[in-house]
Amino acid sequence: MILRLTTFLIGFLWVSVTTAQEVPVVTLGALNKITAKLETIKISRDEKVRFGTLEITMRSCQSNPPEETPESVAFIEVVDYGQTNVATEKFKGWMFASSPAISALEHAVYDVWVTDCNMVDPSASSEIE
Repeated sequence: MILRLTTFLIGFLWVSVTTAQEVPVVTLGALNKITAKLETIKISRDEKVRFGTLEITMRSCQSNPPEETPESVAFIEVVDYGQTNVATEKFKGWMFASSPAISALEHAVYDVWVTDCNMVDPSASSEIE
């Protein structure tokens, strides 16, 4: 019992130290179905990125440690401004990298899916594009 508590506290302190220095960055795949243009988009927490008429915001993302089954999940909000520039919420929820069909953006022109989530040092600006 004491060993488990000690391991938990050490893990909690390690997570607290690393999250104070690093920010989560989600990597998304984005496809324009009409032009067949495929892009890789990296978004840090609460950042808004435009892809076509979509505005994508990542609120949270998490990845399993390397010793566990690979999985990255992200809480994503997608707003479509369309041709009239009127905001319409198209998606708000968790997306799973291993099973994109479980919780997918349903849009006639665009597909967006999670590929990865990483913790990135904000001082290393070259990693966030």
